[in-house]
Amino acid sequence: MRRAARRALACGVVAVVATYGLFSCGPRGAADADLPRYDEVRASHVPSDVQLLDRRGEVLHEVRTDPRRRALAWTELGAVSPLLRDAIVAAEDRRFGSHGGVDPLAVAAALRDLVLGRGLRGASTLTMQLATLLDERAGGRRARGVRAKLRQARRARALERAWSKEQILEAYLNLVSFRGEVQGVEAAAGALFGKRPHGLGRAEALVLAASPRAPNAPAAAVAARAERLAARLGVALDPAETSRASAAAAAYAARRPRTALAPHLATRLLRPGDDGRRVPAVRSTLDARLQHAAVRLLEEHLRELAGRNVRDGAVLVADNATGDVLAYVGGRGPRATAPHVDGVRARRQAGSTLKPFLYATALDARLLTAASLLEDAPLALPVAGGVYAPRNYDEAYRGLVSLRAALASSLNVPAVRALALVGPDALAERLRALGFDLRDGGFYGPSLALGSADVTLEELVAGYRALAQGGVATPLRLVADDEAAASGAGTRVLSPEAAFVIADVLADRESRSAAFGLENALATRGWSAVKTGTSKEMRDNWCVGFSTRFTVGVWVGNASGEPMHGVSGLTGAAPLWRDLMAMLHADEPATPPDAPPPLARAAVSFAGGTEPPRGEWFLSGTEPSHARQAPAPRRPRILAPDPDAVLAFDPDVPSPLQRLVFAADAAGPGARWRLDGRELAPADAPLPWLPAVGRHRLELLGADGRVLDRVAFEVRGPRAPG
Repeated sequence: MRRAARRALACGVVAVVATYGLFSCGPRGAADADLPRYDEVRASHVPSDVQLLDRRGEVLHEVRTDPRRRALAWTELGAVSPLLRDAIVAAEDRRFGSHGGVDPLAVAAALRDLVLGRGLRGASTLTMQLATLLDERAGGRRARGVRAKLRQARRARALERAWSKEQILEAYLNLVSFRGEVQGVEAAAGALFGKRPHGLGRAEALVLAASPRAPNAPAAAVAARAERLAARLGVALDPAETSRASAAAAAYAARRPRTALAPHLATRLLRPGDDGRRVPAVRSTLDARLQHAAVRLLEEHLRELAGRNVRDGAVLVADNATGDVLAYVGGRGPRATAPHVDGVRARRQAGSTLKPFLYATALDARLLTAASLLEDAPLALPVAGGVYAPRNYDEAYRGLVSLRAALASSLNVPAVRALALVGPDALAERLRALGFDLRDGGFYGPSLALGSADVTLEELVAGYRALAQGGVATPLRLVADDEAAASGAGTRVLSPEAAFVIADVLADRESRSAAFGLENALATRGWSAVKTGTSKEMRDNWCVGFSTRFTVGVWVGNASGEPMHGVSGLTGAAPLWRDLMAMLHADEPATPPDAPPPLARAAVSFAGGTEPPRGEWFLSGTEPSHARQAPAPRRPRILAPDPDAVLAFDPDVPSPLQRLVFAADAAGPGARWRLDGRELAPADAPLPWLPAVGRHRLELLGADGRVLDRVAFEVRGPRAPG
């Protein structure tokens, strides 16, 4: 009796629903008074993820903004696999095209099954399900019972009057849940199968169509339902393929991003306050194909270096003509120490990567030429806290070397001597103009020549791109729609002539061979200019270079700052740089740039035969008057005391013993000291001076009375008793 009563009650409910749905009691306007329009529903759709796109619109990375659901962009019906559309209708509402919101035949079939003891099955149409989805979307709760069923039927009828069948099916596909938190066909195809809705295979489309009825069903149950759908539609289906597709769908992990190819750039461009409605996607300048390749090559290279205590790396690739960043890998690797640290923007010591800008500054100032001879010999310079004694990487010295050989072989001592001519402040100013965030040159002193300043990979790539662009610096561009960055005229920082000469040196395999050999990781199939750098104690290794079309920068090391083991410029970042450059020019080798017209070409030979005779480039007005090159001049300067030094008496030392030594370099015959306007003594030898409390100005005068250099310093008291 109890079972019969339940059946009778259910039959009554179904009958009422059918009658209400078919004949719709009450005036027609009552049912659709608060019914949203199709265009309102589509316009108010809010994706749960903000997407980072590549330059062509391909998804590179997704950032989750709604933890409750996974829903992506609204997908038009025409962009959905035809088989999925047909299968959804076959699975959920076979007479969708003919009913008016409520299917009386489905209601009758439900009533029949109930009477025959087969259980009560649902008779809801796609339109009725959509009506419920729209109510829930507006904040309503899923309700059950007679009243809820009557409301669902009434609103389904109203939807059929206001919307087209195509609009109803499209909205259903975008709002229905397919698996767990996955809502909508775009998210389902991507999260479960890594595809777009139009690219689904047969098994994948049928598994998706079988999912809405039981979004969390076991894989076997979904596969069986998909096979029944295939038979109903007359689609040949491989059971093994169906099992794989259903297993893949069941293995979906909640909140896992569909695509995570550029996490550091996504963090940079997709703001925490963005949401899918306000900023559904940001189109970057990246190239998805190149980004994939850069990630893969970096991971492979880091695995090869694992035995040398190298865990982290970063890659940045820029288009020279536009400044567009084509690949941005902030960090990757199976053993990454800090995967969330952006290696593109992390500040680390530059090593020798700043030397090209030092020598370019010297060329533009007409202080040196590419053929100028610099002394590669032991050097000790007084600095605050002691003596600065630079050494070459191989601990050897070569005597007189040309600027070309010194830069190509990355010799340290000649670079420090070149900085003495240019001045740390002049170099720091030039680097800031190129986009480097540095302090004044005096903060770094002579060590700036060897890269003691902290820089980023992004700054280095921008600086080397300026060399590739003839000395014009423009910002790199990360967002494809950033018209301001694209239209910027740029700032001329170096002359075209100096930029060309430096690029020619960096591309000179023969001059580089003295330190690296002719065949090494810097040698590419086409023309390229490249420089490596290694920071103190092998904590960082850089390789940055360019062809006429691209600039590529690579950093490897440890985000923790832990030193690497025996990693040189050629074994660290350089092999990866070469692989990237080879890939960029796989179809067309790079050709050398044309020399700017003001450059002059002249034959030179070197005193003592230190280097073979050769043809050399010279900036206009710096051509040698004779072919034989002499050592480069040394700029007269004060070595001690340091500029703006603050000195204090030691109360434990008798004052007569507390002397300050004035020392000069390259002062020349007849030079003398002048302190606070009073001449003291010749400057041909260090001069001990008994300090006086107060501020002082020390000047180095030439034989003609001209001021060659000056420093200010301060002595603080009180003096100790003698």
